[in-house]
Amino acid sequence: MSRRYQLDDLVYLMRRLRNPQTGCPWDLKQDFASVLPHTLEEAYEVADAIERQDWPHVEEELGDLLFQIIFYGQIASERQLFDLNSIIHRLVEKLIRRHPHVFPAGTLESERDPSVSPEEAEINANWDAIKRQEKAAKADQNIPHSLVDDVPVTMPALTRAVKLQKKVSTVGFDWSDISGVLDKIREELAEVEEEIAAGDTQRCQEEVGDLLFAVSNLARFLKVDPEAALRGTNQRFSQRFRHVETRIEANGGWQSATADDMDNAWNEAKQREKSGLTDQSADN
Repeated sequence: MSRRYQLDDLVYLMRRLRNPQTGCPWDLKQDFASVLPHTLEEAYEVADAIERQDWPHVEEELGDLLFQIIFYGQIASERQLFDLNSIIHRLVEKLIRRHPHVFPAGTLESERDPSVSPEEAEINANWDAIKRQEKAAKADQNIPHSLVDDVPVTMPALTRAVKLQKKVSTVGFDWSDISGVLDKIREELAEVEEEIAAGDTQRCQEEVGDLLFAVSNLARFLKVDPEAALRGTNQRFSQRFRHVETRIEANGGWQSATADDMDNAWNEAKQREKSGLTDQSADN
């Protein structure tokens, strides 16, 4: 029976890769900043595999993402900043603290009475309150702190927009219902049209940003992840365009294609999509 590797083996492998005498030259050159782009790439590859429900690929990509954490832990250990064990300790400690409805005595072993079922609203309120307490404990009292400071600026823009909106909604800075959100979208769209008519490129960019922010707020009200929604649209667009390419090439290529030809092929692609057909299934 072949050996099955465990987490300890991965940690050992990482130490070997970073061994100054016998390690990998590429791995030895890396630091926090150089590994970061790979971490972001791996996170997106995990998301892509999950959305395609490609479970063997999900397993593989999760492994690649886990390796990023091991990499950071090894670099930090070498610099005597922290290590993988301290990362895990802080994480478990934090999760126990934030889940008093699961660990009532604040220990990993403690359990609540199974007959008691806390309400989801109560759980969410406690979660937010505990996070605020944690932030207050860390804060430098001499530095002004804003509610929005906790939202990382490096997040994807649509995700960050939703995070900002959620943060400010906790103090009542929010629309009372979805009709206000829809009115705001119409208002922002009208302002985009005004700037297009004025020919002001910079203002167009700002107003398009405002429109996207308003649309992301609509997604929040509908409990839709705007990043996932847009990724889905991108996927559908790509699939439809592949069909358009196939049809256009079969009828003489792009040089002879008219706008009507492209429109007809696009509408055909949408109809095939509704019927559950794909170009691959049609070609077979």
